Amino acid sequence: MRIALPRPRSLAGQLFAMQAVLVAVLVVGYALFSYFSDRSQAEEAASHQTRAVALSVADSPSVREAIRTPDPSATLQPYALAVVRDTDIDFVTIMDPRGIRWTHPDPDQLGLPFRGHTGPALQGRTFTETYTGTLGPSVRAVTPVRDGDRIVGLVSAGIRVEEISQRAQARLTALLAVATGALGLGAIGTYVINARLRRHTHGMNARQLSHMHDYHQAALHAVREGLLMLDGQYRVALINDGGRELLGVAPEEDVVGRSVAELSLPAPLTGALLASEPRVDEVHLTADRVLVVNTSPVSGGERRGSVVTLRDVTELQSLMGELDSERGFTQALRSQAHEAANRLHTVVSLIELGRAEEAVDFATAELELAQALTDQVVAAVGEPVLAALLLGKTAQAHERGVELVVSPASRLDDGLLPESLPARDLVTILGNLIDNAVDAAQGGLSARVTVTALTDAGTELILQVSDTGPGVAPDHTEAVFQRGFTTKPSGPDGRGLGLALVRQTAHRHGGTLTVTSAQEGGAHFEVRLPLRAVGAVTAGSGADAEGVGSGAGGGA
Repeated sequence: MRIALPRPRSLAGQLFAMQAVLVAVLVVGYALFSYFSDRSQAEEAASHQTRAVALSVADSPSVREAIRTPDPSATLQPYALAVVRDTDIDFVTIMDPRGIRWTHPDPDQLGLPFRGHTGPALQGRTFTETYTGTLGPSVRAVTPVRDGDRIVGLVSAGIRVEEISQRAQARLTALLAVATGALGLGAIGTYVINARLRRHTHGMNARQLSHMHDYHQAALHAVREGLLMLDGQYRVALINDGGRELLGVAPEEDVVGRSVAELSLPAPLTGALLASEPRVDEVHLTADRVLVVNTSPVSGGERRGSVVTLRDVTELQSLMGELDSERGFTQALRSQAHEAANRLHTVVSLIELGRAEEAVDFATAELELAQALTDQVVAAVGEPVLAALLLGKTAQAHERGVELVVSPASRLDDGLLPESLPARDLVTILGNLIDNAVDAAQGGLSARVTVTALTDAGTELILQVSDTGPGVAPDHTEAVFQRGFTTKPSGPDGRGLGLALVRQTAHRHGGTLTVTSAQEGGAHFEVRLPLRAVGAVTAGSGADAEGVGSGAGGGA
């Protein structure tokens, strides 16, 4: 009848058994290995020790001086005994080149031939050997004593094999004691570690933990929002598929364990991820996305890291921009309706006063003025979306006391723009530039905004917007494109995002955005977009992402 032994069900119990067996195997294996290898190691150590002592004695000036005397033993015998006493070896024999001893632990052996080999030493070499001499088997080293170029003597230092065996046995005894203690400490440490493991795993077994991991992975891949977890040193501990996509991290790129600062993200976004305080619904720009970032520290007595969620609002931001434009158009139409009503009342009043001819002239002049503005815009900019945008912005600017002028140099025929350059992006670029210019020019004595739209030999679309405002300070020519930068003392949330979106959109289509001083003294913004091979962000735009994401805002 077979009796089934109980098996530990929890992961901690299984690990405890495995670790206890592993510690026991390692300790016993090391003890056995040391038992068989310690003797050879002891002999090797003895060889090094005797060699060092022999060389030291042979190099001693007092030894060479004693050899020159008529009776070297008188001086060398006490010296050799002192060396034996101080160096923990068994003998030091100093002899002449013929091998006749001048020193020996047994005084009766003085003057007798040395038992051992001396040939290699007479040739000028130091060597070691195991040889049986007057004191029994010993490990010895033999080296020459030189006086200039001559060999005037030999020195042999040795340790008995019996002494080496005693040392090995002492080491083995100590090793067994240490091994026993290590086994006990290992068992105690393993028990303590696994007790903590049981608390952290809540007593779950390996199968339960495996299922939890599978659910965890499935949940991460199912969440479309970006999720990023950072440890206490701001290194990536976890990132899901949505986070990789939103941050522009390749699926095959291993970023776990890397610092956030090494991910080549825009500087403001990196700063938000590295911040110790929570961030709530902050808007940040990457090379081609608008992200809403939320961060929450994970703490338990000390900082353990943070959890970051990323939400893509690129489409939403674009739609909000279009909605703002539509609201502007609605306001402009409402204002124009009010003005039309005033003009109509004027015409009616002139007719009632019997001045029909003046009423006709007044109405005709108003119609000609409106038609002239429409004809001017359409003739210069045949692209319908941009033409509609310019007409609407003209009415908005007029309501704010700013004259918006389409430059006579403008020339943009309908059908010239490729499908890869959508009208929505052109509205984002030109609409934000005009809004920024109107904000800057408003309040001036002759507030004017000049818009130029043309192509360069059909290869580039050039959009230029100039204003008569205060201009951009030289030290702000880069900061003006940073998200959140604005010269306005106050404003609603989101101020300082317009120029950042313009630059982001321009870079996404491989274009550029620059600012210089206008002839009227204000700011002159120029956007250049390639009309051929327009596509996704070109190589290197990641480097520009810092400028985009640090991206910029609405009033310069």
